[in-house]
Formats: sequence, C-alpha cells, structure tokens
Amino acid sequence: MALAGEVGELIAEFQWLTPEQSAAVMSDPDVGSRVRAEIGDVMIYLTRLADVLGIDLTAAALTKLENVPAATPPSRLAGRRRSGGGRQRQHGAQLISSLPSIT
Repeated sequence: MALAGEVGELIAEFQWLTPEQSAAVMSDPDVGSRVRAEIGDVMIYLTRLADVLGIDLTAAALTKLENVPAATPPSRLAGRRRSGGGRQRQHGAQLISSLPSIT
C-alpha cells in the first residue's frame, strides 16, 4: 500500500536522530524540505484512503482522542508501548490542548 511506503520514507528522515535533533529538523532547509514533502505525501494518501472508505478524518481523530483514558498521567504514557504489540498512546487532553485551533 502506497501510504505505508510514504510513512516509511517519512520515518527514515528521523531514523538516526536524537529526540533533540528530531525536534529541530525543520531548522535545516534541506532536511526540512524533505520532511515537509513526505508529510505532504502521507497526507495525500491518507486523505484519499479516507475518502474512498467514506471516513471523516477529523471526526475519526476526535473520536479516537475522546477514547484515550484520562486516568493515566501523561508522564506514564509517553514513549511507552503496551504488551502484546499495542500502539503507543498519548494522553488525549494533553494532545488536544497542544494542537492549534483549526476553526
């Protein structure tokens, strides 16, 4: 699936970077340009997939964030994986509050 390939290309830009280097990646014009292009590719394929499946991306994201348990402190969730191959989770309220308004 093309989406997975594009996500792989995006991740490759960060593969050998420290967290500090990753946070500053956009300050390098060459790397920043590549990251911006890969995020654009991911967005195009994700948007197209959602369109074909009839999924409202904003509604799906908001529903997902509403279902993140608020009882666990964010410091205990950051960078942690659940056993059994579960996905990394972040505290929903913290994530929502860090996003810029899109309205």
